[in-house]
Amino acid sequence: MTKEHNIILDNTQINQKIKRIAYQIYESNSDEKEVVIAGIIGNGYIFAEKLVAVLTEISDINVHICLVTIDKKNPLIPITTSLEVSDYKDKSLVLVDDVLSSGTTLIYGVKHFLDVPLKRFKTAVLVNRNHKKYPVKADFKGVSLSTSIKEHVQVDFSKEDSVAYLL
Repeated sequence: MTKEHNIILDNTQINQKIKRIAYQIYESNSDEKEVVIAGIIGNGYIFAEKLVAVLTEISDINVHICLVTIDKKNPLIPITTSLEVSDYKDKSLVLVDDVLSSGTTLIYGVKHFLDVPLKRFKTAVLVNRNHKKYPVKADFKGVSLSTSIKEHVQVDFSKEDSVAYLL
């Protein structure tokens, strides 16, 4: 099968999901003056940038973006963020990644932010695969997908055309 036959979300659907998730984030933070969108390095950060763009368009909330650097192959290596702890302490924060598969990356990201007192903490993913190894959930998700363990979900973000594949 070619990639065309395995498309989960096309560009239009991805943009619709991003807009819907941005509205959900706004609704859950409508009483906040500011919110931090923390994107996990790679596609999680690209997804976060897209969410921030929509959030700034639809709301008057002051939105900050934060790059979360996690070594996905070795998540025990200390995690770093592009913002200082004081920049997100006592604020509402949404941790963002493109795909939630086993939950390893997201759970280590959650663990990092648990060391900081936050006003509210949520997670967002574009694709939730339902194969979690850890008790972590996505509060905001574009699509939930039941797949086999051997299948892989890949999201390709580009300026012109984004797509999510099942490989």
